[in-house]
Amino acid sequence: MWIGWIEFDVRLGDVHSLKEKRSIVRPIVNELQRRFALSAAETDSVDLYRRAGIGGSLVSIDRSHVVEVLDKVERFMAERPEIELLSAHRHLSSSTDDDQDELPFG
Repeated sequence: MWIGWIEFDVRLGDVHSLKEKRSIVRPIVNELQRRFALSAAETDSVDLYRRAGIGGSLVSIDRSHVVEVLDKVERFMAERPEIELLSAHRHLSSSTDDDQDELPFG
């Protein structure tokens, strides 16, 4: 099993309140979930109205599928006119990675 995640640091344009911020961030998060079938959420800078952290993750049996989806998600975010993409960080790991800590079940 392959697990991939990506997190974006974005700057929002002409935004003057947290309500305006939500009106931009929420549709982006919803579109990420709908279009790419991944888990997505606002992940950082929740109390700042001109910055946002947006993250997404997915699980697949196929490593190449995870990489392909994360590439598409990054392009999607870079093309959004209402935000400025400041940075993108991604991580890819396998359930068989030796450095993973396993938690006991139950």
